[in-house]
Amino acid sequence: MKIHKLLFGGLVAVAAAAGVSSCTDEIAVGSEFLDKAPSGGTTKDSVFHNAEYTRQFVAGIYSLQYYGIPYRSSNDSPLSASYWKGKLDALTDIYQLHYTGAMLFDSYYGGTLTASTDGPIYGFTTENFWELIRSAYMLLENIDGVPGMEQSEKDRLSAECKCLIASTYFNMFQCYGGLPIVTGTFSGLDGSYNLPRASVDRTVRFMTGLLDEASSVLPWAYTGTAAQTETGRWTRAAAMALKCKIFQFAASPLFNSDQPYYGGSTEAERDSLVWYGSYRQDLWDSCRTACRQFFNEVAANGYYRMVMPTANTQEAYRYAFRYGYVNQASPEVVYSVRVTNSTHDSKYQGYKLMHERNDRYAYTPTAEYVEMFPWRDGTPFDWHTDSVAGRLDTMFVKGDRQEGLQDLQNRVLTRDPRLYETVYVNGVPLETNWTDGNATGNICENWVGGTDANQQPATENGYFATGFGNKKYVVGSCYDRQFPQWDVIRMSDMYLTYAEALLQADNDFDGALRYIDLVRSRVGMRGLVECNPDKNLTGDKNALLEELLRERACELGFENERYFDLICYKREDIFEKHLHGLRIWRMQTDPTTGVRDTVTTMWTNGDKRTSANDPSAPGFYEPTDFEYERFPFNENWTRTAWTSGFDAKWYLFPFPQTEINKGYGLIQNPGW
Repeated sequence: MKIHKLLFGGLVAVAAAAGVSSCTDEIAVGSEFLDKAPSGGTTKDSVFHNAEYTRQFVAGIYSLQYYGIPYRSSNDSPLSASYWKGKLDALTDIYQLHYTGAMLFDSYYGGTLTASTDGPIYGFTTENFWELIRSAYMLLENIDGVPGMEQSEKDRLSAECKCLIASTYFNMFQCYGGLPIVTGTFSGLDGSYNLPRASVDRTVRFMTGLLDEASSVLPWAYTGTAAQTETGRWTRAAAMALKCKIFQFAASPLFNSDQPYYGGSTEAERDSLVWYGSYRQDLWDSCRTACRQFFNEVAANGYYRMVMPTANTQEAYRYAFRYGYVNQASPEVVYSVRVTNSTHDSKYQGYKLMHERNDRYAYTPTAEYVEMFPWRDGTPFDWHTDSVAGRLDTMFVKGDRQEGLQDLQNRVLTRDPRLYETVYVNGVPLETNWTDGNATGNICENWVGGTDANQQPATENGYFATGFGNKKYVVGSCYDRQFPQWDVIRMSDMYLTYAEALLQADNDFDGALRYIDLVRSRVGMRGLVECNPDKNLTGDKNALLEELLRERACELGFENERYFDLICYKREDIFEKHLHGLRIWRMQTDPTTGVRDTVTTMWTNGDKRTSANDPSAPGFYEPTDFEYERFPFNENWTRTAWTSGFDAKWYLFPFPQTEINKGYGLIQNPGW
C-alpha cells in the first residue's frame, strides 16, 4: 500500500517557495517522488550540491508554516490562509463569526462537519504539514554532503528543521491527539508503509526529544546586526519555550485525566491515542521544570523580555502591549511566522485584515469578551452591578464637555488598556499610531446609526454585528501596510504558562499570582487578589484557574489561544453558553420640548458638522448619553452547541475518512 502522495511529497512546493529553480514544476511527486521528468529540471541532487540553493530550500520550508492571519481568497493550501475558511477563536466565547460564507460557519456553527471531508482549519491534508515535515527530513538526510558550507551552519540548519518538524507536529497534536510518527523521507521504492497512530505519550516524547536535540545547537537569540536578517528563525529560546507549551497542553485535563473525554469504549481511547490512560502528576512537574529552565536561561542570557511601558499613562500602556505582540523587532516575541505577498509591497501579511472592514473579516467580539476586561485599576467589570450603579455611560471612556468645543476634553479611557488594542469600542478615537500609543482621528461610533456601526448591530450583520469590531492585528492606519507577524510564542504567554504550571504542579498560589500580576502590571492594573477581595484566589484553585483563563483571553485574544485553552480544560459549559452583543442607542433631549428620545444619526459625518453654528443644538457636542441593550444573537447566527448541546467528540478534529481508508494505520478519533 503506497502512502498518500500528499502526505510525503514536498520538494516541489518548497523549492518553488524558496526560489531554487524555475524548473521545479517538473519534479514528479507520489510513487516516484524525486524522479526527474523527461525534460530534466531541479532535483534533490542539484539542491543539495549548492550551498545557496540549500539555504533557499530551508527558507522554503519556513514558508510552509501555519500563519494565523487570513490574507487571501484562494482555495489553495494552506486553507487556513483564506478568509473563506475561518478562525478558531470564533468557536469560543470571545468572538462570533458573522460571515456565512466561511467553511467554519457551516462545519461548526451548523454542525455539518464529518469525517467525509477534511476540516477547514488545521486540516490533516490541507495545511502543508506533511510537505513541511518531509522537506525538513530531506534537509536532515542530505545536508552533510552540501559543499561550501561550514559544519556549524549545517548543524544550525539541521536544528532549525528539527524545530520546524516539532512545531508542525504540535499544531496537529492540539487538534488530533496522537499522530503517525515520521522519522525520515521515503524513497518511493519501499513498497508499503505502515504508519499507525502513536500514543499521546509517544507523540509528546517525539516532539520534545527533537526540541532537546535542537536546543543544544541553536543560538539563544539573534541580536545586533543579526537581528535584522535572522529573526524569524528558530532559536534555543524558542525551542525551550515550545517545549513548555507542549507539556502545558499534554498535561491538561483533555489528555491527562482519570477518564478519557469520550467514555473510554472507542479504539482510540483504548490504545491511548487521545489520552494518557490515567492521570499523571509528573506531566505538570515536567511543564513546571521546563518553564523554570526557560526562565533561568532568560535570566542568564537576557534579550527576551516583556515590553513594559515607559510611563504610567494609558498611551504608554497601550503601546507596550501593542509593540509587544505585533512588531517584528519586539524582544517579547520568542517565535513568530511571517508570510510575504508581492501583491501588497511584500509586506508581512495583515493587509487584508487591516484594509478591509467587510463581512469576510467579521470576527466580531462578543459582549462576554468585552466584559472580561476589568476597569482600568484592575477591578472586575460586572454588567449587572455596574448597570445598577449607573456606570455604563462611562464603561469605555469619559471626559469633559467644554462649551465651544465639540469633542470631549480630558478624555480618559476607563477600562483595561488591552481592551482598546483588541476591540473597537464606542467613543474612542479610531486610529492608533504605529510608533506610539496615541490614538487620533474620529471617534468610533458604535451606536445604531453611528458612522462606523451604521445599522449593523441592529441587523446583526457585518464588521460591527455585535456592536463591537475586532482590532487585534489591526494596527496603525489601514494604509500603512506595516509588518505584522503571527505570534507563535511570546513572553506574556510564557509568564501565564508558568503561572499555570506552578499552580497545577505545586499548588503554588503565590508563585502563580506573581506571574499573572506581572502581566497585568504591564498595563497598569493592580494585583488579582487586591482587585478581587470576594474571591479566595489564595486558596481556591478553581477560582484562580478561572481568573488565569480570563487573563489569557484578554492578553492573547485572536491568537487561537482561547480555543485551545477551552479544549484543554474540556469547557463544555462555555462552548454551550449562548453569547450576546451590545446595541448602543444614542439618546438626545430635544431643547424645545425637553423630550429625551433615541436618534439613529451619525455624529462625525452628521450633526457634528451640521450643528456647528449652533452650540445649543443637541447634536453639536460629542454624544455621551446612551441606552444599552445586551442582546442574544438571533437564530441566523446560532451554533449547534447552543441548540443541540456540546458533543465531546468536538474536542478533537476528525481524520478524513479517505486517509483512514488508505490503510497505513490511522484510527479515527472518538465519536467521528
